[in-house]
Amino acid sequence: MTPQELLDQYGPREAMEYDVVIVGGGPGGLAAAIRLKQVAATQNRELSVVVLEKGSEPGAHILSGAVMDPIALNELIPNWRDLGAPLNQPVTGDQLLQLTEDGIATIPDWLMPTCFHNDGCYVVALGAVVKWLGEQAEGLGVEVFPGFTAAEVLYDEQGRVRGVATGNLGIGKDGEPHEGFQLGMELTAKYTIFAEGARGHLGKQLIAKYKLDEGRDPPSFAIGIKELWEIPADKSQPGLVVHTSGWPVEDGSFGGGFLYHLEGNKVTLGYVLGLDYRNPWMSPFEEMQRWKTHHAIRPHIEGGKRIGYGARAINNGGLQSLPKLVFPGGALIGCDAGFLNAARIKGSHAAIKTGMLAAEAAAEALAAGRSHDELSAYPAAFEQSWLHTELQKTRNFKPWFKKGQLVGTVMTGIEQWLMPKFNMVPPWTIHRDTPDHARLLPADQCPKIDYPKPDGVLTFDRLSSVFISNVNHEENQPAHLTLKDASVPVAVNLAKYAGPEGRYCPAGVYEFVKDDDGSDRLQINAQNCVHCKTCDIKDPTQNIVWVTPEGGGGPNYAGM
Repeated sequence: MTPQELLDQYGPREAMEYDVVIVGGGPGGLAAAIRLKQVAATQNRELSVVVLEKGSEPGAHILSGAVMDPIALNELIPNWRDLGAPLNQPVTGDQLLQLTEDGIATIPDWLMPTCFHNDGCYVVALGAVVKWLGEQAEGLGVEVFPGFTAAEVLYDEQGRVRGVATGNLGIGKDGEPHEGFQLGMELTAKYTIFAEGARGHLGKQLIAKYKLDEGRDPPSFAIGIKELWEIPADKSQPGLVVHTSGWPVEDGSFGGGFLYHLEGNKVTLGYVLGLDYRNPWMSPFEEMQRWKTHHAIRPHIEGGKRIGYGARAINNGGLQSLPKLVFPGGALIGCDAGFLNAARIKGSHAAIKTGMLAAEAAAEALAAGRSHDELSAYPAAFEQSWLHTELQKTRNFKPWFKKGQLVGTVMTGIEQWLMPKFNMVPPWTIHRDTPDHARLLPADQCPKIDYPKPDGVLTFDRLSSVFISNVNHEENQPAHLTLKDASVPVAVNLAKYAGPEGRYCPAGVYEFVKDDDGSDRLQINAQNCVHCKTCDIKDPTQNIVWVTPEGGGGPNYAGM
């Protein structure tokens, strides 16, 4: 049955009305909720605020390095230390390494670009920080609904956003309702704030509907693949932050590694690869596994045990790619808009700050009796903020590296090392006009990459990795990885690009199999999906569309 047929037969949907609905319980969404309640308290007003979180609890789907700059948290909750925020491990040292297959060049501290200095920052498990933010929000009276997916944007007769509808429950793989079927409900609001993270599926629809990206550079993304290790106590260096460039990706693709020592004899490490890479034989997962074998990385984790795995797409388009932030009835914040600072490899502080700015604009509008209009005060405040200044300084970081490793290194040195010494901001802006998916070359134009087999000790395969991400989906539901045209994967992607789906997905969701008659077929193992959104971004034909599964499905990250 189609969604409309379900509504016709089982509707109408139950509806709940709020002042503000927030889609996404990450750092941005929860910061917005907290700030709304804080402002309402200063005005002696009551505001009804709800946060929808598709994970089983706040933090369950959160994946980040993460080195966190507390600048925005200091503004949101100045006494966060007294309230027990899990920012426990200050950064104690920074290393920036240039790797070749057999060598290491260590960038001396005095020559390290300012964007790689992390003084005053903390090595954190961002999922734990988000869980704590959820507790603070609930303590202020915010309703937090975990396990609820925002599946549909609701519009009024004038085309303004009036809220969202949650996904239906109890739909079988055949599209028919089964025992336990429950129609989704509508959550309507005077303003709706979207904080879904990178490549938000509703955010993507809103950008297209309202043409929010008109006149902007196309967005650009990377995939970040991360592992969490428990290591012997004598190897632990709490607070050490290591970043690498160069090997194993040495074909001009944008990427690099990170390794952070947490408290408690734990190390979080991973690899980030720009999704505008050109060789369809490339496998970000395999590049990450290979990176761990380098003699600059191996000693940090050798003798330890891998206890966590995950992957997530991240923004790296910069200020040039930011869409218009507001539209009638709502706003985009955090990575749903693309606020991550690729040069600093940080986005949580930007998410919190933009959540605060959008909340303040919404609170001001509500106090004036407004609703469903554009919160123009939000982008205006952003342009006057420290975040805008920060993103202005680093806006060319990714575009320069697309002109080659040498050009990128030299210009990063000029813009991120030399200019800050004179308090200068680059007067030029480097633009790009090609979306990530359009960069992929035909397979016969690229060298095939033969990756070593995993040893099961230091390097691993996809399925054992997915297992420790604690991913789970109700099996009897329609696949949330949909195809616009079922013939395209074989007719185009396999024929022209050698089936890149099977390589760019870090969770083994896509595999080409032979049917009994010898014909090829794309098999989608949707239950493996860790919600990284890479397929939605990198598919060269843009034939794959990620939609929401049933609420609570997906990874359940612990300590990540």
